[in-house]
Amino acid sequence: MIYGIGTDICDVRRIAATMERQGERFASKVLSEAEFAVWQRRSARWPQRGLRYLATRFSAKEAFSKAIGLGMRMPMSWRRCEIANLPSGQPVIVLHGELKTWFESQGLRAHVTVTDETDYAASFVVVERTDSPSP
Repeated sequence: MIYGIGTDICDVRRIAATMERQGERFASKVLSEAEFAVWQRRSARWPQRGLRYLATRFSAKEAFSKAIGLGMRMPMSWRRCEIANLPSGQPVIVLHGELKTWFESQGLRAHVTVTDETDYAASFVVVERTDSPSP
């Protein structure tokens, strides 16, 4: 059964402007430790690729927060939600801490897709309930 659907379209230029104002501090606020390491590697080789990576992660986390119906309220937070990639390249949501505990107690499973173009990053998340929530 579908629990929620979230979508987000992010203007990459807006992320670039925020990065100019806040620098790495913004990336460290939005990205998990693993994502931050990927962002640093990509940014070092090709800054625009790093910027689009950050924008897709920002967008996917916004879409996920909408799909679960919490927005950016506890237990949802930027760093507790990680967008990783399977060896095939498929994006997956990996949760940490209280968010993971809450999500699993609800019997939920998430599916995510992300895309980026020159100026925009878009994300779609479908969350389904796989069983009855834990008491």
